[in-house]
Amino acid sequence: MSNIVDDKVKTFDTRTEAKVPVESPLAYSYRRSGAPAPGKDSGAVLRERPFLGHLVLRGGAIVLDEALRSVLDMPLPGEPQGLVVDASGERSVQWISPDEWLLIVPGGEEFELENRLREALGDAHFAIANVGGGQTLLELEGAASSELLMKSVIYDVHPRHFPVGKAVTTVFAKTSVILRRPSEERWELVVRRSFADYVYRWLLDAGEEYAIGVER
Repeated sequence: MSNIVDDKVKTFDTRTEAKVPVESPLAYSYRRSGAPAPGKDSGAVLRERPFLGHLVLRGGAIVLDEALRSVLDMPLPGEPQGLVVDASGERSVQWISPDEWLLIVPGGEEFELENRLREALGDAHFAIANVGGGQTLLELEGAASSELLMKSVIYDVHPRHFPVGKAVTTVFAKTSVILRRPSEERWELVVRRSFADYVYRWLLDAGEEYAIGVER
């Protein structure tokens, strides 16, 4: 990156050591709507994975792929709507659009990772945005998960059309989510913070017939 551009780039650590209380996007939902514990009859189990690092990467696929491989030893997805998860299951990168990808890592890694990616990308044309404060990730697991999603999203989630390793942006009830399938029985929903309560309450209502439970 040239000195002129470098001087204009401002990065900041969103996880400073300041003693500022934080709450997950669903903290209010648990107090307002409750969180039924999973039981032996639960066909779907919901859990939130808050405070993860969410980075949006934009730029050319070749240069971003090279940078990601050198920094995280992970490739970009090889095709549209693809999702790549590392061996630990803690880091993932997914296709959003022809020049846009979403990288999710354990909370606390994102600031250092962003700087390492910027260094690896050098003079390439790219953009990296930390969006972790504006969204959260919900996991949905269990034998009835796909049936619950069929009641909630407009996208076809039948296994023939939505295999493991696929990720799409779709309409969920009256909002939008990023829907991902990292394993056979586990689904992930990346939800905007402002709609997290709405999605949570919808899932509790739609999942009642499956005895949905919430792991906290």
